[in-house]
Amino acid sequence: MHLDGMKIYPEYFDRDAQVGLIDVLRRLVVSCPFYTPEMPRSGKPMSVRMTNFGSLGWVTDRSGYRYQQTHPKTGEHWAGMPDELNRLWRDLSGYPHLPESCLANYYTGKARMGLHQDADEKDRNAPIVSVSLGDTAVFRIGGSSRKDPTKSFKLRSGDVLVMGGQARMRFHGVDRIVPDTSTLLSGGGRLNLTLRRVNLPES
Repeated sequence: MHLDGMKIYPEYFDRDAQVGLIDVLRRLVVSCPFYTPEMPRSGKPMSVRMTNFGSLGWVTDRSGYRYQQTHPKTGEHWAGMPDELNRLWRDLSGYPHLPESCLANYYTGKARMGLHQDADEKDRNAPIVSVSLGDTAVFRIGGSSRKDPTKSFKLRSGDVLVMGGQARMRFHGVDRIVPDTSTLLSGGGRLNLTLRRVNLPES
């Protein structure tokens, strides 16, 4: 399958950089802790736990999917975007405006993410930049329709995936986590950071 606009940077963050980034995030989540989100309408809990960094955070509950400025459980504003992630965006996105949101998903051994599009952003000219930390994930990507053929590959700790251009609206998800493939996170599992530009730049 030809996926224009998708690029993988294997081990973009070396071990020391990964440890440093985890230390930064650990301090930030004190004010915006991980929580278990719910699916729209049904209220069924998702298998991942999540939080956000930046001026906007992606949330889901019975009311639907959306971006908002505050944590849905604490009512506090999200912690600011780490400098390390802004630098990553500048280096790899090819987009002149900084991301407004970093969605952090924590996967335990049994967690997964069904095929979906990142379609809640107004600015779809900006790519999605995704960082994998911890245990290896089996990532699946398809086409612009849910019925299109898919293929899967592994994302390892330190890898960065950029989805721009035609790949920006591809359906994608996580089939499974491969346990005990990394010692980065003390409790095991995988942390995925997804950088997104939400709003169109002001003219």
